[in-house]
Parts: sequence; C-alpha cells; structure tokens
Amino acid sequence: MIGLLSAIAFVLAFLEFPVPLSPEFARMDISDLPALIGAFAFGPLEGVLIELVKNVLQVFSTATGGVGELANFLIGGVFVFVAGAIYKRNKTKKRAWIACIVASVAMGVMAAVMNYFVLLPLFEQFMPIDELIASFGSFIPFIRTKLDVVLYNALPFNLLKGLVISLVTMLVYKKISPILKGLKQEEKAAQ
Repeated sequence: MIGLLSAIAFVLAFLEFPVPLSPEFARMDISDLPALIGAFAFGPLEGVLIELVKNVLQVFSTATGGVGELANFLIGGVFVFVAGAIYKRNKTKKRAWIACIVASVAMGVMAAVMNYFVLLPLFEQFMPIDELIASFGSFIPFIRTKLDVVLYNALPFNLLKGLVISLVTMLVYKKISPILKGLKQEEKAAQ
C-alpha cells in the first residue's frame, strides 16, 4: 500500500499549478494527498515513508540537485506526520479536521523555515536576491525583503496548500479507507 500511494504521489508531483500572487517559477502540486491518506489509514510513520519514497523518486528528474526534494520531504513529512499522529489518537471526523488544521499550520511554519534557509538561498545561485524579491514584489507590492517573501508568500501559500489537500482528503478518505484497509489485510494474509 505504501508503494502504491507513493507511486500515485510521484505522478501527482508532475501535475503542477501556478501559485496565486507568485512569479511563474513558483508552482504547487497536490502530491502530499496520497501521503496524508496513508497517514490517516496506516499511521504517521507510513505517511512520512510515502513522502520519502515520492521524493527519492523525484531526485531522478530534479532540476534542484535534490535540494528541492529535501525541502519537499521535510515540509510534506511534517504535514503528514502531525496530521497522522493527531488522528491516530482518536479516529473521529472532528479529530481529523483538527489534525488537518494543525498539520497545515505546521506545514506553513516548516515551509517558511525551509524557504528562508534553503530554497531562497538556492535560488540565489540562479537569480540575484534583489531580482528574486522584486519578482515576488511585482505581485505583492509590500514584499521588499527575503523575510517578506517568506511571511507573505511561502507561509500563507503552504498553509492554504495544506488546507486544500486536507479538504480533498476529508472528501475522499471515508470512501476509500475500507478499500485501503481491505488491501492491507489481503497483503498481510499473503505474507
């Protein structure tokens, strides 16, 4: 099941969308969706493992030398681990919503840290920081520093991304969880 969900996550990573109020190079995907479903169905560590496999597979087609995949793993890993850990304690719909909201905040904070210390410095290798900041400032005029990029773009965008993935998960999870659990039982019986 981890392999199947990892493969789905890997494919979803190639379906990128532009980020609102961001330059063209800022893109998003919903590849954390299978990992969140996995974390809810099997546990937080399994969700993190799905994130790991997805990002290891992405290293073979990367343009960032693995740095983007490391950041994606840490950001997505925090998201699914927090959600999975909270949900695992009490598997109710209310608890799932709480897990998703808290995990989305954790994702936003981790994304802010990774953008400030890893991703934006990486982009500086390709574009001077002033041009990078100006590219974000052209969409959000009060962005003038690297910290502004993080606080007014990376943080809210990743918070929103986490909430969108959470909403989709909440819409589909109860419908597919019996299938996932049934396949897991068949997998155990085959062993």
